[in-house]
Amino acid sequence: MKKTNDPDVTVIIPTLNEEHSIAEVLQGLKQMGYHKILVVDGNSKDRTIEAAKDHGAIVVLQNSRGKGAALRQAFDHADGDAIVMMDADGSMNPKEVPRLVEALDSGADLVKGSRFLPYGYSEDMNVIRRIGNQFFLSLVNRIWSTNYTDLCYGLAAFKKDTINKLRPHLKSINFEIETEVFIKAKKLRLKVVEIPSIEFRRRHGKSNLNIFKDGFRILKTIIEEFVKGSPN
Repeated sequence: MKKTNDPDVTVIIPTLNEEHSIAEVLQGLKQMGYHKILVVDGNSKDRTIEAAKDHGAIVVLQNSRGKGAALRQAFDHADGDAIVMMDADGSMNPKEVPRLVEALDSGADLVKGSRFLPYGYSEDMNVIRRIGNQFFLSLVNRIWSTNYTDLCYGLAAFKKDTINKLRPHLKSINFEIETEVFIKAKKLRLKVVEIPSIEFRRRHGKSNLNIFKDGFRILKTIIEEFVKGSPN
């Protein structure tokens, strides 16, 4: 698997009203040599779709609502040796994508960015989000004996075979999708590697995440996964 300029790396990006940031994200990816970019749009009311198409992305209209539903739909469409998922708001640096792909090439099944490893940090995490992330992280690490340092962060890379293993077990609709992915990866005994990541402040507008509503969904996901046990 090539590390950069690799036609077999597909980047998937869920979007919802991100016309002011998606162009910058796509330009950054192209500068790093990534041109297979799949945008799954959740019925944006602005010019997100036009901006994505203008910058060469393949745009698929989302069948239902929610970030989780968008990513699951993207997993159905994406091909290539590696699949990278990232956000459209400019908070994630396209320059980190080669390191994700390199870690896959070194034997990982799934590589996830972490804002809490040395050399990683977040410019966009308030006290409530930080406490919530650490609480959910502690639960997951205790229940499944993982040693994750970050949980609710959507920068990750997967081998195509990993996507095929995970996809039948993913059910999340909203922002709990990252939590479900990382729990299911542990349940399926996949090799997960973390690398440091820097989260910038989103470039424009407000986040679609609702701290309390989506926090409840994340907690509900953790409880349901604990009750269900191993994947069928």
